[in-house]
Amino acid sequence: MPDDQEAPTPKENHQASFQGLSIEKLSYQHHGSEEVLDFDLRVEPNELVAILGPSGIGKSTLLSLIAGFENSISGAIKFEGKELNNLSPSERPITSLFQEHNLFAHLSAEENIGLGIHPGLRLTSQDKAQITQALNDVGLTGLEKRLPAELSGGQRQRVALARCLVRRRPILLLDEPFSALDQDLRKEMLKLVKDLHQNHGLLTLMVTHLKEDADAIADRIVHLT
Repeated sequence: MPDDQEAPTPKENHQASFQGLSIEKLSYQHHGSEEVLDFDLRVEPNELVAILGPSGIGKSTLLSLIAGFENSISGAIKFEGKELNNLSPSERPITSLFQEHNLFAHLSAEENIGLGIHPGLRLTSQDKAQITQALNDVGLTGLEKRLPAELSGGQRQRVALARCLVRRRPILLLDEPFSALDQDLRKEMLKLVKDLHQNHGLLTLMVTHLKEDADAIADRIVHLT
């Protein structure tokens, strides 16, 4: 380094190099409530973090803030050093899966997945190949023409998960998407999430109230109190 070039301080260098998701002094207040929820969290690139805590502590609220469905009163949400607060949900590098799969009953599995690429289903041959690959990734090859009513609960959540994949966003948010499934099926879906997280190089945040689910797949567990 030339003598006349000032070296960055360790703090500045650390902040510039962090490429993960950071929640910095984020505060949220429900409408009509005096209670303020405060969040501070850092998630490394390609890390799978489970968020545990009692009902009403703010687990789902935190995911909604990150996704842009709720607005904070102060603080910052950053990914790869860029602030996300002023971006709409569709502009954020995030895709979400909730307990309700939100599939359209009149559309086939492949069409529901295609909505993740284009809301009008105007799909190119490359898009269709991507859907085929996503169906394969979630273990639904051969079921692409089935309607949601013709699929099991676990299969419907696989379709919703495939729709997340085709959006090609680096951050995956999971808000108790498998809580309505029985234990064996839930374990199967958790393993699938872990595999997809690793294979696609995702940064994943999963809200759950079950410690065994967190222990099964998380790199780290964060307790909200």
